Amino acid sequence: MLYGIIADVHGNIEALSAVQAFLAERGVDRLICLGDIVGYNADSDACVRLLARPPVLAIAGNHDLIAIGRLGVERCGAKAAFALRRTRSALSADSKRALALLPKRRVIEGEIVLVHGGVADVCQYMVSPAHIEENALLLREREPSGRICFFGHTHVQALYEVEAAVATARPIGERVSLGRARQRFFINPGSVDAARRSEKLADFAVFDSWRQEISFHRVPYDHERAERRAAEEGYRMTWLDTRLGAARGALAHLRPRWR
Repeated sequence: MLYGIIADVHGNIEALSAVQAFLAERGVDRLICLGDIVGYNADSDACVRLLARPPVLAIAGNHDLIAIGRLGVERCGAKAAFALRRTRSALSADSKRALALLPKRRVIEGEIVLVHGGVADVCQYMVSPAHIEENALLLREREPSGRICFFGHTHVQALYEVEAAVATARPIGERVSLGRARQRFFINPGSVDAARRSEKLADFAVFDSWRQEISFHRVPYDHERAERRAAEEGYRMTWLDTRLGAARGALAHLRPRWR
C-alpha cells in the first residue's frame, strides 16, 4: 500500500490542496492524517470534511480535542489559545461530531501505529532521542506489534531509529529504506500548515508499506491567501487582542485580593 502521511493541517485548505494535488500525481492508495485537522486557520470545516471521514485514516490531535471541548487550552501558547477559541465558536456541529469520533491512536497493517504527540500523551512534543526512547518503551507495552510509529505535533520532519532501547536520529533523504529488521522507527512527516515557519512550504511524507520505504516532501502553497483569510476571519491576534489579554491576566492575578 502506498500511503500519503500528513499531520498538523490546522484548517489550512490552501496548503492541504497543494499536498493533495502532489499525492494524486504520485498515485497514493490511502491518506493518513495524524491529527490537528483544525486550528490556526480559516477553513477548519472544509478540512474536516476532507480528512475526518473514511477513506482517510485519521486520528485526533490536541487541537481537534480542544476544539470539541475534550481538552482545555492550558498547555497552549497565547496565539494558539486565541485561534482555538475562535475555532470552537466557528466550527460546525457536523464537524464537531466528526472530530468526536476520531480515535487518539490507530494500528494499521499490524505494525504501523499512528499517534499525534506521544504514545500516551497527545500534547507531548517528541523532539529528542530521549523522548523517543521513553515512547518506544510505551509503544512496546501498549502496542507490542508496533514497529513503525508515525507522529506529528512538532511541525518538524524527523526520522528516528530505535535499536536495543537506544534512539538515533537519522538523516532525512529523498527515499529511506526501513528494512524488515527488528528495529523500531518513529517518523514525523512535518506539518502541512507552515504558518509557524519562516519557509512557507507544506511538509508531508509518502510511505510504501510493501517496499518499506519512506520519502519526505515539501511543496509551496498560497501562504499569503491563507494568512489573509485567517486574519479576516479572526484567527490572528491583533495588537489590541494582546493588550486585552495582558489586562485580563493582571485582573485575574489581582482578583483574590478583592475578595
